[in-house]
Formats: sequence, C-alpha cells, structure tokens
Amino acid sequence: MARPSTRALLGLMALVAAAGAGAGWWRDHLAQQLGLEIGRQARPGDIRMLSSQTCIFCAQARRWLTVQHIPFDECVIEQDAACAGQYRALGSPGTPVLVVRGQAQLGFSPQQVRDRLSASVDGLGITAATR
Repeated sequence: MARPSTRALLGLMALVAAAGAGAGWWRDHLAQQLGLEIGRQARPGDIRMLSSQTCIFCAQARRWLTVQHIPFDECVIEQDAACAGQYRALGSPGTPVLVVRGQAQLGFSPQQVRDRLSASVDGLGITAATR
C-alpha cells in the first residue's frame, strides 16, 4: 500500500485547519447575533445574576454578558445577605441563577435568556420551565 505524499498530507491538514477556523468563526458570529438580539430586548433591571465567588460558570456568564454589552446586575451570595436569601428562597442547587424579568433559570443559556425576554415582550408572561 502506497504512503500518502507529503503534499497530500499538508493539503489535508490545511483543509482541517480551515474547517476548524470556519466553525469557530460561525460560532462567534452566532454568539454575536444572539447578543445583539438580547441587547435590543434587555433593559437595566431585567437581568439579575446570583453568583458565587468560586463559580467558573458565573465567570463565563459575566464575561459573555459584558462582552455583548447586555445590561445586568449581579450579586454574590457569599458577600450579600439579601442575595443569599433570594438564592435560598429559589431553592436552587447551584449557581449561576439568572433572574430574567422575575423568572429564574439555573445556569446560563443565552438562548433561554432571549426566550424569556421575548415571552415577556409578547406580554404573555409565559416562559419555559427552569431546568
């Protein structure tokens, strides 16, 4: 059986690299589009994130919301007694908890935030069940 030529291997590696770069670009493009959509709907006070100091998912959510210029408030349950009380009242098993126009969601999902904002905008007040 003949071995592939160096040129063929380099071509294959270039193709794989291009596909990876294209997929990354597409993922970033979709995140930006979603961020713009949420940014058009969200007003100050609409999104509140209950976070904890050691939560890496909270840091990721905070970074995404900040990069996308989405207005949100954040409280840290270890530093704010009222925040800790709200967290306990929700009975959440972890952080982050995003409260979007009064509806709590465990974890951060930009799509779920968009859906909750859209449902509120439609005046239905109906949102998907929390996970």
